[in-house]
Amino acid sequence: MSVHATARLRAEPDGRGGTVLPVLESAGPLALRRTRSPHAPYARVTVVGAMSAPLNGDRLAIEAEAADGARLTVDAAAATVALPGPRPDADPSTYTVDLTVGEGAALHWLPEQLVSAHGSRLHQTTRVQLAPTARLLLREEQILGRHGEPTGALTTRLTVHRAGRPLLDQQLAYGPDAPAGWDGPAVLAGHRAVGQLLLAEPSFEDAPLPARLLGPTAALTPLAGPAVLVTAVAADARLLRGILDDAMRELLDGLKKSFEEGFED
Repeated sequence: MSVHATARLRAEPDGRGGTVLPVLESAGPLALRRTRSPHAPYARVTVVGAMSAPLNGDRLAIEAEAADGARLTVDAAAATVALPGPRPDADPSTYTVDLTVGEGAALHWLPEQLVSAHGSRLHQTTRVQLAPTARLLLREEQILGRHGEPTGALTTRLTVHRAGRPLLDQQLAYGPDAPAGWDGPAVLAGHRAVGQLLLAEPSFEDAPLPARLLGPTAALTPLAGPAVLVTAVAADARLLRGILDDAMRELLDGLKKSFEEGFED
């Protein structure tokens, strides 16, 4: 039997310079735990996998909101592994993330890697709504197959709207369900780890960053708004994380303290 589950969380200012979590609802395999944050006034929530998921046919979702003025970091205890499950004829699984960041709020969305195991079929969707003065630091990483195995079928889509207007709409597809050429020299060129790092920062409106390469397998692209997108490929998860961590530190260096104080290595 497939699992249908939606976990929800909401962060609000506590009126004393901190952040509280009036909504923290776990569901199915998505267990939400408030964990200690060394960076006040940020609240920190860690997603803990309560069971193996997603399996083909599962429908999982997380809804997270940082209300006006709130500071929230969301991370994960371990990687998410998409598995085929016991029914080879099952529909693809879905994993949907809906993020809302209010006026003057900041959200750091830093999950662990998503691993597409052989035989799995997953559609992952991340949708973000940003207020005009919201700040967002978002990282997504896709690992195509466990060690020594082919990848499963994975489709990911990331859409971001700021003040109701499109900021980014990107869809990627890998594996047996993807169009031909997904692993060719113009796309992955044999790499098995892919990552994106998005930083939306209002101060970029006055001082936009230029497009540039970040080494041989990564690039920084300014978006049509106060945001930049780093895209990287690598041979494995460890190398990919190193590239994204270096890019994150470089981007955050020099930004206002109110945004930096929630960053965690």
